[in-house]
Amino acid sequence: MNMITYGNGTADDPWILKTPPLSSDYQAWRDEATDPPALVVQVGKTQLSYQLRAIGDLHQMLTAHGDWIPLGNADEGKPVKEGTVEAWARDATNPVGGYYGLRKGYRGRFANYVTPVLELLGLAELEHNARNNSVRARQPD
Repeated sequence: MNMITYGNGTADDPWILKTPPLSSDYQAWRDEATDPPALVVQVGKTQLSYQLRAIGDLHQMLTAHGDWIPLGNADEGKPVKEGTVEAWARDATNPVGGYYGLRKGYRGRFANYVTPVLELLGLAELEHNARNNSVRARQPD
């Protein structure tokens, strides 16, 4: 793992992470007091939030998929490539029936910000190339 990984995942002590290509730092934390509970991501002055259940749901999807799956990062409103994490995170057939993102206009980039959290938690393996990264469920040691 080549990412920064400190903090305990609370608003007062957020995780400090890097995007998959290791090109940008961001903070993330759990906010279980919101309805629904959220994974909050702070990127510079921009704050995004995703349903906290996305962590478990994405891990379950990756485990069922069983192999590497492309991230397919894209902003909300931009087309996504089918068969990617980003497409799954918006699809009407996922466990929440659509976007995991909670703030309209800022619901995209799911694959860019949620997959490093799974890597930090030991739930996924994540590539760290300059572009076209993939993720898979962590394989047993």
